[in-house]
Amino acid sequence: MRCGLGSCAPRQTVDEAATARAVVDGRGVVAAWNEGARRLLGYRAPEVVGRNAAALFGCAAPHEVLSSSTGFRRWSGTVTLVHRDGHRLTVGLLAHRWNEDGSWLLVSPVSRPAPTPEDDTFLGRSFAQSPYTMALYDTGLRLRWANADMERVMGLSEEEMRGLRVTEIVLDPESERTEEGMRTVLETGRRQELGAALHLAGHERESVWSVSLTPVADSDGRLEGVLLSAHDITEQHLARQRLVLLNDASLRIGSTLDLPRTAQELADVAVPRFADFVTVDLLPAIEGGDDPPQGPPRGPVRLRRVAYQSVLEGSPETVVPRGTVAAYPERSTAAKCLAAGRPFIEHVTPAALEDLDRTAPQRAERMRRFGFHSVLAVPMRARGLTLGVATFSRHRQPKLFEQDDLLLGEEITARAAVCIDNARRYTRERDISLTLQSSLLPQGLPEQVALDVASRYLPASARTGVGGDWFDVIPLSGARVALVVGDVVGHGIQASATMGRLRTAVRTLADVDLPPDELLAHLDDLVDHLAGGGDAMASADGDIGATCLYAVYDPVSRHCTVARAGHPVPAQVTPDGAVEFIDVPAGPPLGLGGLPFESTELELDEGSLLVLFTDGLVEARGRDIDEGLAALREVLRGPDHDLEATCDALLGTMLTDRPSDDVALLVARTRALDASQVATWEVPSDPAAVAEARKNAGRQLSEWGLDDAVFVTELVVSELVTNAVRYGRPPIELRLIHDRNLICEVSDGSTTAPHLRRARTFDEGGRGLLLVAQLTQGWGARQTTNGKIIWAEQSLPAV
Repeated sequence: MRCGLGSCAPRQTVDEAATARAVVDGRGVVAAWNEGARRLLGYRAPEVVGRNAAALFGCAAPHEVLSSSTGFRRWSGTVTLVHRDGHRLTVGLLAHRWNEDGSWLLVSPVSRPAPTPEDDTFLGRSFAQSPYTMALYDTGLRLRWANADMERVMGLSEEEMRGLRVTEIVLDPESERTEEGMRTVLETGRRQELGAALHLAGHERESVWSVSLTPVADSDGRLEGVLLSAHDITEQHLARQRLVLLNDASLRIGSTLDLPRTAQELADVAVPRFADFVTVDLLPAIEGGDDPPQGPPRGPVRLRRVAYQSVLEGSPETVVPRGTVAAYPERSTAAKCLAAGRPFIEHVTPAALEDLDRTAPQRAERMRRFGFHSVLAVPMRARGLTLGVATFSRHRQPKLFEQDDLLLGEEITARAAVCIDNARRYTRERDISLTLQSSLLPQGLPEQVALDVASRYLPASARTGVGGDWFDVIPLSGARVALVVGDVVGHGIQASATMGRLRTAVRTLADVDLPPDELLAHLDDLVDHLAGGGDAMASADGDIGATCLYAVYDPVSRHCTVARAGHPVPAQVTPDGAVEFIDVPAGPPLGLGGLPFESTELELDEGSLLVLFTDGLVEARGRDIDEGLAALREVLRGPDHDLEATCDALLGTMLTDRPSDDVALLVARTRALDASQVATWEVPSDPAAVAEARKNAGRQLSEWGLDDAVFVTELVVSELVTNAVRYGRPPIELRLIHDRNLICEVSDGSTTAPHLRRARTFDEGGRGLLLVAQLTQGWGARQTTNGKIIWAEQSLPAV
């Protein structure tokens, strides 16, 4: 036989027959029998296999004992066996559950070796050659014996260490802890378990050990010393640290959808546990949310510094400030890793620094000054796109980056890259949504005389995105004004698009001059129809969630009619500063279909405030709507409100941080038209009354100083009163309103609305309303409780 070392001991074979082995099934029948069992009891296998095992035992059969050991996998004890020749022998028996059918494997040595004088030498060799690091200390805590692995770890021989204490062999605070643990063992007689991190002499880096301190006693129980055994768990410790870092990265990176903050979170996580200095640089193309060019960038590359972090206060290693675009040469670590699309480890050598002197002297100077010795560059890629590069550097940690570090850096960078790409995509969608929403909201409040209005719109925080809140101020006929506030559930482009369509629908229905409750009913039908038809503005489950409040104020009567669809009630502030919330029946949110809406009508004193808002103003995390309404009441309490200042005060007080939902706010102060600006006449249902109505109108315009408008006004009055007399029902009333324009209204008791039609050549009628439409700025009809009103509005020359 040849051996690679030149000589070797003869191979020893295992004597299988030195152990008696038998298998007993669940019924107590012998199922297997080996040669060792024959040596022990004298029976050959054919003589016992298939027989009841009870015949072999001089006491209770083992299967009876074992059957009572349900749930155990092993049994041991002493039993009396009957030899083939009839004599009894007592042996130690070990039984293992063989399988789940109740079978057991029984084993017993045929003979047990007795202790020999050579055992002490055998034990000594075992101690010396153990793969574990071990040393034996006496009660004076002086080393007596050390095995070969202890000599290797300490770099000292047993002879050099004998007689020294742990604190004298290893100068480290951990050795003091270890010696304290040895004292505890000698005082209590109990084993101690310790963990220690040491930088041992002759070793390049710190190592982590699991240390066990075991009491050693003589046969009388007197303590003779302490056995120290240690196991190097550095790799396991580093693996746990890597897992902890990965878990921390998954928790801390991507806490927001803000791109620079996400990049900074990557740098913060990596320092100081993974690197001493970290930079995150992104391709400038992604800053606006656009997709970067396909494929990895080649050659010199321009990158924008987005984030950095250092173990040194103030990050003095930094060459490129945040937000600055810098060029990286083709041979730089960042450019090479981006071109290859894979991470790079580079150790900083004098030759590398000399090469860097030619391309980036300032970077070379910083690397020399702070002692950079190892750099890991990882490309940031997500969804097939290259976003930038993360660079990890070490100048305080002595350990160079290794393959395990590369994998860890790649993992945490990949997680950050996905979060950065999410932030980039969100930024793009948010910008689109904001642009869309801005284009759909009023660009300016319309001119009207009924209300002084101030408004605010505040988009949601970056975390939740742009929502679908909106407001509107819509001039109506008869100098009236409609105030609208609405809220579409959800965020993003879909919510903005839905908001735009609902706002358009409200304006269209308002143009028909529907009462608030009827307008919301039509809007509800529209939303229900769109959702049921699988419209694109519906959500994935077909629902469109929206609320709306619609109020109409009449400056002539000072009446305000309000209806709401699942929306928060508006607040009213009287001229003396008292605040109350208008009791408006709730009504269901839009889109439920088939449920009624109710209006509330109230009379407002001139100078009252109406405050309309969406729930984002009064609802917030940690505060319910009742608390929000109470806080809003406190802000509004008191007289003499400046509208713009009131809006700012509401937002400043109610929103301590960026809101998680959009906020739309309208604050309106009521005006009232003076009685001298309104003239009203009862008109008999008689064609002869038309001339009198015409004269009354002309006389009133003269009193107002509007002589230039008399001719047109008399024509309009003549046509509208004639139609009311001819096609309507009493009572008939003529009303002139003089505000910034001149409004002529004729009401009657009929609900039939007129419409334009083309008169043929020989028709005697059909031209009146066409003439009114040509002479006025606008005309229309609106329904009232007892009939209808036909109105026409004329522009007046600026004074």
